Amino acid sequence: MNLTDDQINDLQERLRQAITQGDKAAGVQLARETLDQQVTPVELFQTVIEPVLADIGDRFARLEIFLPELMKAGLVIKAMQKEVLEPAIRAQSSEAMNLGRVVIGASQGDIHDIGKNMVSLMLQVNGFTVTDLGTNVSPRAFIEAAQREQADIIAISSLLTPSMPYIKDVINLLAGYHLRDKFLVVAGGAAVTRDWAASAGVDGFGEDAVEAVQVCRQLLAERKKQ
Repeated sequence: MNLTDDQINDLQERLRQAITQGDKAAGVQLARETLDQQVTPVELFQTVIEPVLADIGDRFARLEIFLPELMKAGLVIKAMQKEVLEPAIRAQSSEAMNLGRVVIGASQGDIHDIGKNMVSLMLQVNGFTVTDLGTNVSPRAFIEAAQREQADIIAISSLLTPSMPYIKDVINLLAGYHLRDKFLVVAGGAAVTRDWAASAGVDGFGEDAVEAVQVCRQLLAERKKQ
């Protein structure tokens, strides 16, 4: 089912109210009701959750809201993800092959993990082995984890603009360690654009969780051909 603009606006407003009130139960109910209408978890995330989170991130960066409001958003969205979205996505997955190894995390300076968690989950249900490093991950920690886990891909999320330079630092450190050809680097998140990712030298950009999976598949397929 494709949501209409009016339905999307209504769901976004309900989610904002749940976040403002710190009402996890209201967020979970919203997610369940929406999926009961044959809306996919990915569509709910892309059209409702992601835009609301991006707006909250922008307001936080402009100092219009502060950490308590950010924490409320995290609690509500995590409840929706854990109780509704994750079980629904796993139930839809039938793939069991191991397509490759990915280490994923939110860039240094970024404590947001909802979008990153969704990408991690989507990668897992599509056959990737994923090591989630959490949030505020330093460039060196990304590289050390990639070496330790024998990863194929380093995936970096950035919701806040100040955390974006650390993505470039990962690229530069890999080059300095003579490891640039060993690991593919992909990036995404509300702060990252396709043009910026290309200028930063990353190998792939995912605008959302679905595209992130597609990009990882494509990059590994191209590497195998080489």
